Amino acid sequence: MTHIRTTTFPPQLSEATAQPPTTSGAVSAGRGWDLLLLCLAGFILTSVARIHQLFPALAVIRPVTITGMLAIGLSLVDRVSPRRMSAFRIPATRYLLALVVWMALSAPGALWPGGAVATFIDFVKTALIFLVIVTAVRSVRDVERLALVYFLGAAIFAVMVLTHTQFQLDVGGRMERLDFYDSNDFATYTVTALPLGVYFASTGRRVVRFVAVAGIAVLATGFLWSGSRGGFLALLAVLAYFLLRYTTVRGSWRWSAVVAVAVLLTAVAGDTYWTRISTVLHPTEDYNLTSEEGRIRIWQRGVGYMIEHPVLGVGAGNFPRAEGTISPLVGRQPLGRGLKWGPPHNSYLQVGAELGVPGLVLFVVFLASVFRALRALPVVLESPDSTGRRLMERARLAQSLTASLIGFAVGAFFLTLAYHDMLYVLAGMAVGMRQVSVNAVRRLAAATR
Repeated sequence: MTHIRTTTFPPQLSEATAQPPTTSGAVSAGRGWDLLLLCLAGFILTSVARIHQLFPALAVIRPVTITGMLAIGLSLVDRVSPRRMSAFRIPATRYLLALVVWMALSAPGALWPGGAVATFIDFVKTALIFLVIVTAVRSVRDVERLALVYFLGAAIFAVMVLTHTQFQLDVGGRMERLDFYDSNDFATYTVTALPLGVYFASTGRRVVRFVAVAGIAVLATGFLWSGSRGGFLALLAVLAYFLLRYTTVRGSWRWSAVVAVAVLLTAVAGDTYWTRISTVLHPTEDYNLTSEEGRIRIWQRGVGYMIEHPVLGVGAGNFPRAEGTISPLVGRQPLGRGLKWGPPHNSYLQVGAELGVPGLVLFVVFLASVFRALRALPVVLESPDSTGRRLMERARLAQSLTASLIGFAVGAFFLTLAYHDMLYVLAGMAVGMRQVSVNAVRRLAAATR
């Protein structure tokens, strides 16, 4: 008899001793790449990793648009059985759809309706890619493939940053000029990729492990060069999760790894780096506290925009316009001196100010639903690929994706990334992993009737 249960990871794993009946709907975990997955891989490499900007010849053909549209089109015509499901039954999908609708409602009354509409159109494409990823994965192996692409894309970006001096402007020992990402965005990007590298370094073939270890080293070096304080806090959050909740790796190994990371940071990072990081605890002379263009004052004004426009906000993508038109600073600027139309430097405040309180609630609930999708994965105890080792790998992948999302959630507190593909690609992999597990449960339940 096949036993199926839903559990929070890590499950109590044991070697499977029986095989369930063979069903025609079963999906082979060994099924390889197809055109849809290749298009999604191309989208991740260009939209998140920005490979085409590192190699300018690729930018001419607009690969983000091409790969994204191809992926969406292929998903609409795809007839592979495991991909036939109603994605709108998934809570995270419904919350994201509600956020898209709310963004559309905010456009007519926005400070700049044209900008709100443009942001809305871009976000619709992002939401569609999330749906495509959720429906494209046929098995956990497909989630692994996309996670590997995400990790390798980050590593390639880091290599290009570290080896091309035109991407560097040394100001106080940190990189300030990168292509597309600034140093803080890049730090958060590396933090979201590192847990996936840990997964591949502990799972898979020897070649994959070697590449993963090399990629982790490159990302760690790039992270140090970024000098990002927000990224450092995000890394601390990921390390805390790794120590306390990454239970698919032995506790002694986790502590050893964290100690090794601490020693590496101490040995490699220079005095300039630690002086900058120390300002997190001693921010007395930090411009973020004293300047009108610092984060604290921007956040205070952002809360004001949300209070003044609590329902629909100032409009998607309109925070900079609010800074230049309705900010309390507008009437206090000296003659001949302009205002900086800057971003909010906080993804949660970005949504709250631009889409109002309901938009912020939908965004936070969406994030929570993605974490929940990974928290309680259905586990099939006696399926062809559910040996103790394979189930452990599945739980480890879920924990690695959770760590990546924690890194984003903390890093995004200091960055303007609420509508960025980085989040929705990770969320798509997380929700897709849960969905393929649910589909497997349904097939096995049907086979035993």
